[in-house]
Amino acid sequence: MKLGLVTYMWGAEWDVPTLIKNCEATGFEGVELRSTHKHGVEPTLDETARREIKKQFADSKVACVGLGSACEYQDPDHGIVQQNIELTKKFIVLSHDVGASGVKVRPNKLVTGEERKRTVARIGEALVECGKFAANYNQEIRVEVHGNGTSKPEVMREIMDIAQHPNVKVCWNSNPGETINGSIKSNFDLLKGRFGQTVHIHDLFDDYPYRELFALLRDMNYRGYCLSESPATTDTIKVMRYYRALFDEMNRTMTAQ
Repeated sequence: MKLGLVTYMWGAEWDVPTLIKNCEATGFEGVELRSTHKHGVEPTLDETARREIKKQFADSKVACVGLGSACEYQDPDHGIVQQNIELTKKFIVLSHDVGASGVKVRPNKLVTGEERKRTVARIGEALVECGKFAANYNQEIRVEVHGNGTSKPEVMREIMDIAQHPNVKVCWNSNPGETINGSIKSNFDLLKGRFGQTVHIHDLFDDYPYRELFALLRDMNYRGYCLSESPATTDTIKVMRYYRALFDEMNRTMTAQ
């Protein structure tokens, strides 16, 4: 497993050269570039800018792991869903062009007043369309376990059972409430067969069982990236150094139960 970050709080105000410099200095091996942040890696970039971004990462020790979009597909309005699908396709092309390997998308909620299976089907079918397009560019669609109701692993499993395309993957999000009798294993097992190259993690000292998560990932021979989405801090570089050390220690000392 490799350690990286999402430009959510850490890195939100860093351009690409600063991201690379700070990740190299602290031992972070990859980044997911979340849309709308200062790095400026957006679908509006022209070909020259895309080549330059790709070269900057290729010449560094830091991987551009993927792009973090806010595309979602649960809306009952077909036009809105289609707009999100078309935007996802633009992010897929961008991800390919900058040398990354996938695009993070999300369900954001179950639709109030609508039968759950209809919302789930709508999301799953949209993901299949995105997955087919992503396959043309050797990209993953990384579906974040996210949203009101949709963040429940059993609901995400229903979505993924419909989204049966090899390029559609799960991005585990380390959400509160996944622990049952002190363990995340039963919820983890619902989705582990569909994991992609990214897992989102947060503060490693909180109540979430990260030692168990890391052990479960190691037991499945996971070779992707664990990407920090930890809260903002006044001394990001110092915290990143501590985070790197704690991540390594937790991975060295724990096995799955």
